[in-house]
Amino acid sequence: MNSISGRPADRLRLVPPGGRRRPAPAPAPPALVLVAHGSRDPGALRTVRALRDRVQEQRPGLPVHLGHIELNEPLLPDTLAALGAAPAILVPLLLGRGHHVKRDIPETAAASPARTRVAAPLGPHPLLVDVLHTRLLEAGWPPAEDSAVRRAGGVVLAAAGSRDPDSAADTRRTARLLAERLGVPVVPAYASAASPTVGTAVRALAARGRDRVAVASCFTAPGRFAAQCAQEAPWIAAEPLGAHEAMARLVLHRYDQARARTGADLASA
Repeated sequence: MNSISGRPADRLRLVPPGGRRRPAPAPAPPALVLVAHGSRDPGALRTVRALRDRVQEQRPGLPVHLGHIELNEPLLPDTLAALGAAPAILVPLLLGRGHHVKRDIPETAAASPARTRVAAPLGPHPLLVDVLHTRLLEAGWPPAEDSAVRRAGGVVLAAAGSRDPDSAADTRRTARLLAERLGVPVVPAYASAASPTVGTAVRALAARGRDRVAVASCFTAPGRFAAQCAQEAPWIAAEPLGAHEAMARLVLHRYDQARARTGADLASA
């Protein structure tokens, strides 16, 4: 009798005053996995780790991890294996829709036990242009009211390059957005796999009477390609995008977009 009579009281203790049950706790959000390319330049690993930390600062309750396509640890398959069957959204730290975004990352994700979605690359997007503009200003690009630069200035937007036409289209779109911001011509150029090269783009701008040409670095982090492109600058060369606050916001924006596209939390999938 004692055990029977005790059950209703136990149940009543679960109901707060007022007769309403407490709502169930919200499910944990899917983890965010930053997918970096990887580089032999030690500055690249420091940069993507700093960006990971900045993303974590902006959204403290979100699990944030890092995985590399090649050259640096942790490699992406190892990061996903450590997650087990947990849900995750992969955000490529890449700036256009090339082979890595379309093939390598989705195939790696599909082979892992984790329940994953792959977000869009970071570019093109106005937040990316904000960072490109900031890096140019830091390198010595004059303020907007400098009429001499508007008459004689130009920018080469240096990117890695890809044989995928969608990647080139994304870089051209970023160049147009940056041109609108600066009020001068911006020509996309590539370190490999596509044309024109940075040197060719510099000469093309010079032929148009643009003799104050800067190189904007459309690279997430330092590396061989970024250094090669900077050496071609006849005037100033901006630093790579790095761990800028707007880059962290852009990462979280891509994460939120991918999460919304699922129609429901991955955690309940």
